[in-house]
Amino acid sequence: MLTPKENLLETLKPDGRPDRLVNQYEPFALVMNDPVRMYTSGDRVKGKTIKDRWGTTIMWPEDQFAAMPHVTADDKVLPDITQWRKYVKVPDLVANAKDWGPAIATRDAIDRSEKLVMSFMGTGIFEESHFLMGFEDALVNFLAEPEAMHELLDAICEYRRTYARLLIENFKPDVILSHDDWGTKTNLFMSPDTWREFLKPLYAKLYADFHAGGVIVLHHADSYLMPIVEDLVEIGVDIWQGVLPQNDIPEVQRRTGGKLTLMGGIDAAIVDRADATEEEIRAETRRACEAYAPGGHFIPCM
Repeated sequence: MLTPKENLLETLKPDGRPDRLVNQYEPFALVMNDPVRMYTSGDRVKGKTIKDRWGTTIMWPEDQFAAMPHVTADDKVLPDITQWRKYVKVPDLVANAKDWGPAIATRDAIDRSEKLVMSFMGTGIFEESHFLMGFEDALVNFLAEPEAMHELLDAICEYRRTYARLLIENFKPDVILSHDDWGTKTNLFMSPDTWREFLKPLYAKLYADFHAGGVIVLHHADSYLMPIVEDLVEIGVDIWQGVLPQNDIPEVQRRTGGKLTLMGGIDAAIVDRADATEEEIRAETRRACEAYAPGGHFIPCM
């Protein structure tokens, strides 16, 4: 029987031979105490409202699973994209992320013959743009102020590349979970051409850095991404985490030909409810496994 790590690696190979379906995040040992994440997100605490390192208001109500940006006309960091250099102060990760000892101690306690060490990079390039100016302004500015939007996104991308470089050089993870949601349950937030113009080249550079450092790219986007699934392969995504069943998953498997592993398929609207029954959860999980496992390169997951 393959170890969880071995089974995941076989699942990723175009001609791999996994001996079972990967059990969600079982192959991954997520380490969250690296100094970059602690500097950028360590002060997010349930029940508190804070300003993050970029100046965005972050709220975490007691009854919610996670923190979220709260951007209003009165407190948005970036009121005018054409003057983004005046308003946006990119956090200095190099100067503020120095003590790698705790994270390395956590990493060294992991059995790397069984597990893949995984780091987390939240708030992706698109997400950071709407954290700064609000969702409506971000989407409008792709069309109304493309030159300034390109400049801002380039700056955010370089910040993310610095983040990745620090992780790879100092911590040496096997996998980085990179977060950027690009759509709703039924559509992209923008046209495929807009995504390709503004975001695709940046992610191609970022994920080339991951691969150059020997890191598996696990990109989270619990979104409808059917129009750009071939692009995900081209930018270097190894695992698309958050594949909603609203996507045509067998068609994605056919179009990507074993070059993209899909992690998702279980409908959260059915199973992630306080009143969900065991029978409902088992039935939806079985449906996903039976529907998508035959296409290969599939990890059933929320």
